[in-house]
Amino acid sequence: MVVPGQGFEPATGDGPAAPVGGRQAELRTAYEGLLQIRRLVNGPAGAAVPAPWEVRQLPRAVALALEAAGIAPSAVDGEGRRTRTGYRVAAGAEPGRAQVTWLGPPGGGAADAEQERLTACAAVLEGLGWVCLLYRGPRRRRFLEVEPPGGPGPSGGAG
Repeated sequence: MVVPGQGFEPATGDGPAAPVGGRQAELRTAYEGLLQIRRLVNGPAGAAVPAPWEVRQLPRAVALALEAAGIAPSAVDGEGRRTRTGYRVAAGAEPGRAQVTWLGPPGGGAADAEQERLTACAAVLEGLGWVCLLYRGPRRRRFLEVEPPGGPGPSGGAG
């Protein structure tokens, strides 16, 4: 389903703006696959908690959840300049964590909207069983730290 170099790659906010067209169908299929995997491997917890593969590929799983929820990812051009305001998902500072930031082009107002938008991101992720904490980082910019239930690490609370 979501295999590096093959198939659907969720938008992390560090790539070009996603092409319009068949992506919505691919996104829906990938997200439905994620929920089905959860139901199959999580026993009684079912789709309420992350599956072990999500914990192992945390930034990818978080990006898939946010994109499937209709939250716009940020985008960059060929020279790495931000061209669109939205979420950016990256590996966290510590293993077993992901970091979600709200970024956009200079002067685009991303900083003004970040608390509201990151709170919306947290609501989506917490609804899927992730643990989210909102922090204020360098230059007083906010970011969301995401980890599996039970804490970070490859075994996390989900496997």
